[in-house]
Amino acid sequence: MSITKIIEPLALRYFHSPEFYTPLPCSEDRNYWDHLDKKMKNQLIAEGTIALRSDYPNITASDFMNFTLTGNRIDYENRYFERRHMLNKLVLAECVTHNDTFLSKIADGIWLLCEESSWVLPAHNSYVRNEAQLILPDVSRPVLDLFACETGAQLSMVKYLLQKQLDRLSPLICQRIDHEVKKRILLPYIQQHFWWMGNEEEPMCNWTPWCTQNILLTAFLPNNLLSGDQKQDILKKAAYSLDCFLKDYGEDGCCDEGAQYYRHAGLCLYACLEIMNAVTHDHFSSLYENSKIKNMAAYVYHMHVVGPCYFNFADCSPMAGSSGAREYLFGKATKQDFLMDFAAEDYFASYCAGTLLEDESQALNLYFRSQTVYMLDEILSYPRGISKASPTEAIPPKKLPPDLYYQSVGIWISKSNIFQLAVKAGSNGDSHNHNDTGSFILYKNGKPIFIDIGVETYTKKTFSPNRYDIWTMQSCYHNLPVINGKDQSAGKEYAASQISLGSTDEESWIKMDLSTAYQQIDNPYIRKIILNKEAETVTLMDASNDSVILNFITYSSPVITNTGAASNALTIGDAFVSCEGATILAVETLPITDPRLMKAWDHDLYRIRMKSDTSHFTMKVT
Repeated sequence: MSITKIIEPLALRYFHSPEFYTPLPCSEDRNYWDHLDKKMKNQLIAEGTIALRSDYPNITASDFMNFTLTGNRIDYENRYFERRHMLNKLVLAECVTHNDTFLSKIADGIWLLCEESSWVLPAHNSYVRNEAQLILPDVSRPVLDLFACETGAQLSMVKYLLQKQLDRLSPLICQRIDHEVKKRILLPYIQQHFWWMGNEEEPMCNWTPWCTQNILLTAFLPNNLLSGDQKQDILKKAAYSLDCFLKDYGEDGCCDEGAQYYRHAGLCLYACLEIMNAVTHDHFSSLYENSKIKNMAAYVYHMHVVGPCYFNFADCSPMAGSSGAREYLFGKATKQDFLMDFAAEDYFASYCAGTLLEDESQALNLYFRSQTVYMLDEILSYPRGISKASPTEAIPPKKLPPDLYYQSVGIWISKSNIFQLAVKAGSNGDSHNHNDTGSFILYKNGKPIFIDIGVETYTKKTFSPNRYDIWTMQSCYHNLPVINGKDQSAGKEYAASQISLGSTDEESWIKMDLSTAYQQIDNPYIRKIILNKEAETVTLMDASNDSVILNFITYSSPVITNTGAASNALTIGDAFVSCEGATILAVETLPITDPRLMKAWDHDLYRIRMKSDTSHFTMKVT
């Protein structure tokens, strides 16, 4: 896609030296920390106390090399992330208590991170995009990956929150932070080009705003590491990168990586804009009126099903994480009350459950974690949802949301009072792609019926030429047909065609030809999915003259209630499913033993395989 610049021109018109970014009260601001909500204070102290009694994990060169030697990335990453999680918990506990209880352990954590040979993850240890990773880091040439940038921002936030206390312990601690972040992060950013910084039409992904956000934090939190000209250069370079990122989004704001990655993409874009605004006296504030950015903010709301569940395609998990302070603030900045309502409800529920700080997307980032704490009073006092109505008013029935079609990615969403339906009608060239064009996800009364499995724990194979050897990436493990013995192929050229949408007062539908998502399929494969909102039925109709095996992935174990050559009936959870035009070949159990999948699914999943008997197959769900 060609790049349309909306952020860089603003940066080029800013002629002053950007100011420092002071986003949150530091530990010395006792008017804030001493009056923090008691429940939150107790939670922060409890987490810090556990970390105080724990040992920072040891990391060796062999641990780093294991990624290259075995393909395992999680063993190293678990130790790496645990160090940083511990430090975050200790820092916030010290901010609450302000009595030096946690300070020595914090100094240990700072020193430990500064002593690491590199902050890059083994899976990211290369200088050219998609190049093979080096077995060990080159300490003379830092790589700026997601988590090197995260570490730079984390240490900068630790210094910002606790500098006076750390200086009383020893001024050498903060001096060491300054030395390392300048050498490992700021100078490499200014002097070198890494692929995620953008290069005209080269495709970007969540790396761009995620890394850029942390660069901006590291650069603009109070320090004396950079000249005014260098800070201006960083502002301009960041703005260019964000334009490169935005070019890959459609005007509708759909994140092709899914709701889980929205928190590393759209929300990190918001953080970038906030920092840039703060250091330039709101010079970039007009961007919140940009329709694409407003739509990007709203995306997570539209992908939500119910409770913790989201429509998930590609590598996204159905449990994409709770919304909270960042979503609320993005909604506030873009003046979208429905997003503020949605985020405030989630935040309040997490606060009541004592899980407010457990979300993985903020666990590593001390800035996000502190922001969640800082926004507590405002969000808890925000008039959420139906509480806005007067107690004497009758609450009107909740209106069904209109159907939504994200044309840029091909995702169609339709909801009735009972069913929640999403269909993928795009291509197999998405970021974090699965071969899933034409697949669908269906919930009934907020409970999963037909599902998308998601992705297993990342390994070296996950982002390699052998990605599609992994079963969860293959179309036959989605709600899709095998046509003439063939699964779908990967790449933007393998896409649905002849897509059409329709609706009446009673029903909505989407229709497409799936044959173009497969190699060398000459005959059309027409799929139409209808949601009748009055009769509360979902109907799938497939038409093909080829040999077809149908696959359907279910959350609950299917119970076959009737079989025959032309008709099959099943019960799947709370749904009754009748089929015509195919014979059930098998109902397979898909064991869920992978740790990442076990976070999403609480038991094994199931695959129904059917052989099409005629040129027309119909499945009706009630």
